Amino acid sequence: MAAPLRIVFMGTPDFAATILRAVAAWDGGTVTALYTQPDRPAGRGKKLKAPAAKEAALELGIPVCQPPHFKTPDAVDSLRRQAPDVLVVAAYGLLLPQCVLDIPRCGAYNVHASLLPRHRGAAPVQRALMEGDSVTGVTIMRMEAGLDTGPMLLQQALPIEAADTAGSLTGLLAEQGARLMTGALGMVAEGRTAFIPQNDSMATYAPKLSPDEERIDWFLPARTVHNHIRGLTPAPGARTVLHIPGREPLPLRLEPGQPLEDTDARTLPGQPPGTIAGFDGEALVVACGHGAYRLTRLRPAGKAAMSAADFRNGRLRDLAPPYGLFCPDATPISRD
Repeated sequence: MAAPLRIVFMGTPDFAATILRAVAAWDGGTVTALYTQPDRPAGRGKKLKAPAAKEAALELGIPVCQPPHFKTPDAVDSLRRQAPDVLVVAAYGLLLPQCVLDIPRCGAYNVHASLLPRHRGAAPVQRALMEGDSVTGVTIMRMEAGLDTGPMLLQQALPIEAADTAGSLTGLLAEQGARLMTGALGMVAEGRTAFIPQNDSMATYAPKLSPDEERIDWFLPARTVHNHIRGLTPAPGARTVLHIPGREPLPLRLEPGQPLEDTDARTLPGQPPGTIAGFDGEALVVACGHGAYRLTRLRPAGKAAMSAADFRNGRLRDLAPPYGLFCPDATPISRD
């Protein structure tokens, strides 16, 4: 029987916390420490908030280390003293230098939320949705110094459903990743690993979302608008600004609605993209570059999220359609 593995886990958000719980419950080893990012200010009060993985580790009685980076000998030596057999890494948020990857006797393994080599990088779930992918998945790879370039040990696909958002899909992938990671650890413990190199010519990249990408461009097709909003939900959220003549611009956050394309027999001739052209059942109908978008829920700045019907009754009750114009920021945009 293989000797129990000494495991150091590295991860930060909820995705990592789910996988940490599964690895801690695995009977083939012991998680001797969690490495996670430092507590960060959060919320309106900007109080320090612990990462989700730290909260899980404290519940499980696992010691927590929070170095800001591994650029100093002390940080690397501290990890070396843990004498790990394996590093398990899941959405840690820090790049690991080769001197760290060389420490564990059996290697460092990453749980990546995509079917590598597609969507290497920090935001694979968001990018998969925003790019309209129909399938994603989880890859367990042996880490090397490059960005998600290491050879693959296990991989499993997961269909992307029409109602999925970044939040719901991340949860599903975390559960899938937890199952794959414990299976991978069993393979490592028994010395039966077989790796498949990634095809670099097929690689795509999923960089961290920028603040500018939170803004919805209504000149895009309705389906693209929908995918963009899904990829931004629940955080950081899709942004737009409502312009009504004679009123202050109103910033809004949007929740996913429904794209109306040609097959929906919905066209809005002569309406500029971003125009709230009317009300359809319980939704605001917004003109897009192609088709239209049924917007069912939104959140005005400083307010709670509300239905489109409540928004119309509160903000648009004295207006006739078209109600106004949505723009990405505080200045109406125009395109020739």
